[in-house]
Amino acid sequence: MHTRFSILLLTAILCLTNASRVTAQPEPAFIKANADFAAGHFPEAIKGYESLVKEHHWSASLFYNLGNAYFRVGDFGHAILNYERALALQPAQPEAQANLRLVRDQSRALELAQSWPEEHLAFLTANQYAILAAVAFWCAAFTLAGLVFAQRRPVVWIFILVLLCAITAGSVFAISAFESGRADRDQAIVTAQKVQARLATAENAGTVLVLPPGSEIKILSTRGQWSYAALPNDLRGWIPADSAERVRL
Repeated sequence: MHTRFSILLLTAILCLTNASRVTAQPEPAFIKANADFAAGHFPEAIKGYESLVKEHHWSASLFYNLGNAYFRVGDFGHAILNYERALALQPAQPEAQANLRLVRDQSRALELAQSWPEEHLAFLTANQYAILAAVAFWCAAFTLAGLVFAQRRPVVWIFILVLLCAITAGSVFAISAFESGRADRDQAIVTAQKVQARLATAENAGTVLVLPPGSEIKILSTRGQWSYAALPNDLRGWIPADSAERVRL
């Protein structure tokens, strides 16, 4: 019995270790990179953070710090890319949201048109919608319990129950829409300088749009060393495949 318990415990520990690999930060490497950043050694900090990314030690704080380091060396494309990666893991991170907007304004990066949920539901964050959904759900549950055990069922309480259910469902829809937008695996950020989207897969093809570093695109397909992408301003064109990186790793 003791041997079987030990085996099960060891298996559980290994499973937890593998499950947490993406979020766990190896303390020495992360601390060293943070120390380099604090000392103003930004290239060294970038090298340390990037080594953690290559080893799949991903977290919102890692990408946020890496974005800050790239911003300090004037690499706006990679700064925006890493702020986006931080927000993909933690959409309600206010620091990353503020820095992303600041760098986009400075670099004049172009953005894709917002989706309907992003345009019409952005007055609350995903985290605030989650709180609203939880409050509305429990209020609806208590209202329903009261109606079940009440001798009389006033119409106003039935209306309140329907309204609370609608708020819960709407909040869940908003959360799902925000999360699916952040999780889009086709979303990419232009990281190279002076990228020209072209009509065909050739350097001498006509230019569709010039993309500043940090511009947002959506990769639709890849042919050799070229990627066909949806561009800002509802345009489409071909860009060098190595000139942009996907937000989702």
